[in-house]
Amino acid sequence: MLLIEDLRVQLGDHLILANINLEIKAGETHVLFGPNGSGKTSLLMTIMGYPQYRVMEGRILFKGVDITHLPINERADLGIGMSYQRPPTINGLKTRQMVEICAKTEGVAEDLARCVNFVEFLDRDVNAGFSGGEIKRSELLQLMAQNPDLILFDEPESGVDMENITLVGNTIASLLQKGYASFLDDGGPCKMELRRRRTKMGLIITHTGYILEYVTADKGQVLFNGVLSCTNNPREIFKQISKCGYGECVKCMSERS
Repeated sequence: MLLIEDLRVQLGDHLILANINLEIKAGETHVLFGPNGSGKTSLLMTIMGYPQYRVMEGRILFKGVDITHLPINERADLGIGMSYQRPPTINGLKTRQMVEICAKTEGVAEDLARCVNFVEFLDRDVNAGFSGGEIKRSELLQLMAQNPDLILFDEPESGVDMENITLVGNTIASLLQKGYASFLDDGGPCKMELRRRRTKMGLIITHTGYILEYVTADKGQVLFNGVLSCTNNPREIFKQISKCGYGECVKCMSERS
């Protein structure tokens, strides 16, 4: 479903990603670890199609389509969505309008907003004065409306307090067809069924590892100095990172493989 081959990406005059090879199959969720400045967000931005991230070599295939040089809107139409770590405030655009734009349908905002306790924010400008947890819920609400096949999450735990982390984690699990969130009611618009054959794909950046308490990830990978260094069980990778740091983790995992 998503295939990245020999990808080299430049930002300005700097090469920021080198020889990236990655495959995410239908129904899989991958977790991406790495220190600050290692290129994790750059990889997500490249997949999403931000033009300042210039692909110098390699290609990106999604659903069999070469999207390497497609604009962002065409990638979104194909079924790629992203939750940003620091999304912008959009003055003059109400959250309700944004949700309906994502859903391409009018009148769905309130039903979807109930799933993430966000009805009272619908008539406020997008992210205007929102707390960290409220911004994350706004991002998830937009993704629920878009219902993409591949979802990119840039540090979904960032800025989220303990009161919101369970809601955020369970909603991500539901978006990725990993199960029912505990707050979802029977039969209503919040119910996202765990299908016998999952189709949704996820790529999640995490520093804290909290999201692993809510989402069962299939593979973990470490991006270190712009290079994907290893692939392993995500909980095992996180344990090694916590114990030894990124440098030793990459060395250890490489030796094991």
